[in-house]
Amino acid sequence: MNILIDSAVAMPDVQSSVDVRHIAIERVGVRGVRHPMLIAAAGETQPTVANWEMTVALPASEKGTHMSRFVALLEQYRRQAMTPVLFCDMAQAMLPLLNAEKGDISASFAYFINKIAPVSGVASLMDYEVTWTAKAQVAQDAEQAAPGSVEFELSVQVPVTSLCPCSKAISDYGAHNQRSHVTVSAMFDDPAHVDLDGLIKSVEKQASCELWGLLKRTDEKYVTERAYENPKFVEDLVRDVAGQLKQMAGVQRFRVVAENFESIHNHSAYAVVEG
Repeated sequence: MNILIDSAVAMPDVQSSVDVRHIAIERVGVRGVRHPMLIAAAGETQPTVANWEMTVALPASEKGTHMSRFVALLEQYRRQAMTPVLFCDMAQAMLPLLNAEKGDISASFAYFINKIAPVSGVASLMDYEVTWTAKAQVAQDAEQAAPGSVEFELSVQVPVTSLCPCSKAISDYGAHNQRSHVTVSAMFDDPAHVDLDGLIKSVEKQASCELWGLLKRTDEKYVTERAYENPKFVEDLVRDVAGQLKQMAGVQRFRVVAENFESIHNHSAYAVVEG
């Protein structure tokens, strides 16, 4: 028994050894980690599975980082309902765990909102692709506030309907329409300002019409006519969404991407606005 104990104590910690090449690594860690995640949203806890990427900066003198500690951190936070604030706290907690000066955590996950059909009132879930990213660094001096040492970025892909204004104007009847993806990436000065549901609803309101998971015939009539009455070019989509983001509290900078999957072409229409 003593031999086994002595052997375990003597096991070398290779990654903690000194590296003689003296080349710093900007980001090293794990990616493609599928792990459960709880999201605190709309007054309830929503379970999901996220695809995680966790990295830290490695000084030139260190040979390697401690990869297992990233997964240990995931386990530590797995049963807590995650908010943008807690997500940033997690990124900050990663730094001393990995003996790092700075590091990033990114989680991509499916997010669901319960939506009510516009006429029939039937309820159904609508899914959205969301990515949270927190970039943390050690405070440069003792007076620097902790929230200032973490940047939070939110990215969400919102599917909507767009109807072509040109098609409507030149046609005796009908107009071509298509499903579109509007992707918003926004950097917030304070993660407490993030309102994911509010952001999604704001994007949907700028489209020709929003989407629902379940519609009855009366609802189909509504969405068809709503889109026809509210035609939008891809240029209109990105400009209108950008206008909303400029008025949104806490948004430091943003990028809006719209892609219309054209119904009369074998290509997409595409536009980007940054602010």
